[in-house]
Amino acid sequence: MRPTARLCLSSILTPLRNPTTTKTIPITTAASVTRAFHTTPITTAKVVPVYGTGPPPRAPEPSAEFVAEERAEREERLARRRRQAELLRHAGGIQGLRSDAHAHAQTQTHGQGQTQGQHGKKSTGLKRRFWKDVSVKEVDGSLEIHLDSRPLRHPTTKAIIRLPLTKPHLAHALALEWDSLTSAQQATKQHLIPLTSLICRALDIANSPTPEATRTEITTTLLRYLDTDSLLCFAPVDPDHDPSSSSPHLRELQEQAYASTTRYLTAHAWPGISIIPVLDGTALLPVPQYPGTREVIQAWVMGLSPFELAGLERATLAGKSLLVAARLIVEWSEEGAGKSKAASTGSQNQEKGEGNGGKFGVEEASRAVSLEVDWQTGRWGEVEDTHDVQKEDVRRQFGSTVLLVSGQGTKTESG
Repeated sequence: MRPTARLCLSSILTPLRNPTTTKTIPITTAASVTRAFHTTPITTAKVVPVYGTGPPPRAPEPSAEFVAEERAEREERLARRRRQAELLRHAGGIQGLRSDAHAHAQTQTHGQGQTQGQHGKKSTGLKRRFWKDVSVKEVDGSLEIHLDSRPLRHPTTKAIIRLPLTKPHLAHALALEWDSLTSAQQATKQHLIPLTSLICRALDIANSPTPEATRTEITTTLLRYLDTDSLLCFAPVDPDHDPSSSSPHLRELQEQAYASTTRYLTAHAWPGISIIPVLDGTALLPVPQYPGTREVIQAWVMGLSPFELAGLERATLAGKSLLVAARLIVEWSEEGAGKSKAASTGSQNQEKGEGNGGKFGVEEASRAVSLEVDWQTGRWGEVEDTHDVQKEDVRRQFGSTVLLVSGQGTKTESG
């Protein structure tokens, strides 16, 4: 804080008392008679004393009565858990005895088996499935899956699920899916019946009361993946990478997968268009495709059959890539997937010249959509129960798509 300004009163008052006096007052005399405006003396700041450092004070200790109550509650809790564990162990032994008795009774008489089966239901938490055998039957020109004598029905519409005669592999895979269920409750869990949900999705598209609106909604959703397609996003070029190295860089793998898939699609399904990468290197915003590209792809998606459209939707959502899903559909569809004879003939000759030995299957599709994940896990390691589970789930989704669209039909040749 600044000190208060002080004025010399004697130098001011003297001329007022003697107006005619012109005597000069010495500085020393004026300084000796100075007087401050403030009557209180100036005080300096008080420094806070430094307190000594040391260990923190001890926490307050509970009273003896409270300690005794807490110990009693803890012992009671432990005793209750021991009793519960003993009851569970005893119940498990009883359940094992009942299951053995149930199996033994079934070999003797059917009536006793039913009685023991009811006891088995009481001991287990899940209700046993109401069917014993699963079979595939041909009924009225279509394939049906029968649970004993009951046909498999749509969970929502309750309509009988009928598959074309050209899809026996799909029918037997669906029957195997239901034969692997052990309880009726498992049939309500979507992750345990992925093929059933996919087939029901295709049937819903085929029997939709507003087919045009349903197809438009699906097409709009799928075209959004074209702007961020995992096959069209490239990693930056690594200046430190040695081109002569035995292990290729991620950018090289992405370029190879992109070139192979786009060349196939533009030759088979989308002739006359060019598909460019949307994110290259350090770009932040996706680059739009050339004019007319989205319109051609949209028209192709709108023209797919219900089974092809459902398979394309499942594969796109699983791999986050519309291009990989489209190639999978075109490769395996028994209905042609909208490709023309001219494009098919030219592309077949091109493939023979390139030496492409096999089809673009589930393994190739899963590798194409997981290039970056595989490359990173190859360098830094794999997270258990995360990367391996995701890899198997993508394969399962692509496999169900192949089963859905493939078949023994010859619609491509006749159409």
